[in-house]
Amino acid sequence: MLIRLISIFVFAVSFQACTTGGSSAPVSDRYNPSESPPSHYIVSAGDTLFSIAWRYGFNVKGLATANGLAAPYTIYPGQALVLQESSRTIASVSKPAVTKKSSSRDSSPRTSSKPIKAPAPKPVSKPAPQFVDSGGAWRWPVEGPLVRRFVATGQAHKGIDIKGKMGQPVHAAKAGVVVYSGSGLVGYGNLLILKHSDRYLSAYGHNKRLLVKEGDSVKAGAVIAELGDSGTDSPKLHFEVRIDGKPVDPLGLLPRR
Repeated sequence: MLIRLISIFVFAVSFQACTTGGSSAPVSDRYNPSESPPSHYIVSAGDTLFSIAWRYGFNVKGLATANGLAAPYTIYPGQALVLQESSRTIASVSKPAVTKKSSSRDSSPRTSSKPIKAPAPKPVSKPAPQFVDSGGAWRWPVEGPLVRRFVATGQAHKGIDIKGKMGQPVHAAKAGVVVYSGSGLVGYGNLLILKHSDRYLSAYGHNKRLLVKEGDSVKAGAVIAELGDSGTDSPKLHFEVRIDGKPVDPLGLLPRR
């Protein structure tokens, strides 16, 4: 009987240790932009190349080139993508000059001629990218006070937060094409990403309801969602703009008010 009581006591102590000190931390797939991204990413259902590039701060075209993907950048669940950018270009190769072979009938001596070198291409100096968008004026996506600003350093806040009312219409800040519509990016809730050009993207997070789907073309000012509080403590819109995959302060594009 004594041996049985000792066994029960030992089991209880072991069980308590496993349920307290030995518990594992909750798993989260939130990506910290201050850390280096992983080398590869396995595509999940609902992902688009735009959402993956957005999550890790890559330029979409650079990520597509690194993975050998051509527009419209179709990907599928289970596919492994290399998380890096590439700017490979196909260089034109000059063909060597073709010389005629001397005929066996022609016994006259031939003088050797020096090979003709093609002129070296002049280096092309690329102008520094400018913070300019020529596709028309931007507009505020929702009416309401600004409650949080863009932060570029430290604990980065890559956009702005605009307070609003539940169900309030959210407008496209500019004409574009919907390249992501879903809730697969942690921290954004119900999210829309619009492509405005090869360089410019904008995102609209924490929506109550998404009113457009991937592939839809929208005009500037079109209602694309209903404001909500998905993933937040109060109704507000999280709005971001990225140029070449990098976040910029939306207040530098939006009209002053």
